[in-house]
Amino acid sequence: MAIAPPSASADSTSPESARRGADSTPRHLRLRGGPEGNEQLTAYTGVVLILLLAVLGVTIIRIGQLTWLHMFLGLLLIGPVGLKMASTGYRFLRYYTRSPPYLRKGPPEAWLRLLAPAVVLTTVAVFASGVLLVIDGPAGRGPVVLIHKVSFIAWGLVTALHVLGHLPGMSAALRLNRGDRTSAPLGGSGGAGRAIALAGALVGGLVLALVLIPDFAAWTSNTSIFHHHHHG
Repeated sequence: MAIAPPSASADSTSPESARRGADSTPRHLRLRGGPEGNEQLTAYTGVVLILLLAVLGVTIIRIGQLTWLHMFLGLLLIGPVGLKMASTGYRFLRYYTRSPPYLRKGPPEAWLRLLAPAVVLTTVAVFASGVLLVIDGPAGRGPVVLIHKVSFIAWGLVTALHVLGHLPGMSAALRLNRGDRTSAPLGGSGGAGRAIALAGALVGGLVLALVLIPDFAAWTSNTSIFHHHHHG
C-alpha cells in the first residue's frame, strides 16, 4: 500500500504556491543539488543500468557460452543498482521528512509508489541469490537457483514497468543543465559529486566482480548444469 504524502499547508503545497516557490529559487541554487541534482543522478544511473542490462539480456539468451560474462555483469551491476536505490531512497526520505524543496518537487505518481516495494524486494532477491550462487558454486546451489530464476523474472517485469513509468521525465532530467554555462553531463554545481558517485558505484561493482572471478570456474566448467536450471 502506498504511503500517503505528508500533509502541508496550502501556501507551501498548492500548485500556485509551489510554482512561486520554485520560481523564486535562483537557477544556480536549484542546480546545486536538492531534488534537481538527485533527479539528474538517478537519471544518469538509470541510463547506465539500462545499457548494462541490455548486455546482460544477451548473456541470458546465450547462457551456455556466456556464463562467465553473465556472472561478471551481474556483480558489476550491484554498484550502480545500489546507487540507484540510494538516490531514490534519499528522495523518499527527504520528501517524507518534509524538506521544502522536495515538497515542492512532489512525489512520483501513486502507481509508481505502489510499485516501489516490489522493485526493491525483487532487486535484493535477485542479486543476493546471484552472489550466493557465485560463491557456493553448482555443488551448493540447492533451491537458490530456483529463487534466482523466479526473482529474476519478477524483477524484470516490475523493473520494466518502473522504467516505463519514469521514461517521460528522464529526458528532462538528463538535460537539466542545458542552456547553462555548465551544460556538460552531470554538470552544474554539485555535478562533480554526482559524477564521482556514479564512477564510484561502477568501480565498486567492478572490484567485486574482479575479486570473485576465481569463483566463476566452478560454473564455467559446468555450463550445461547452469543452462538447464535457467532454461529448464
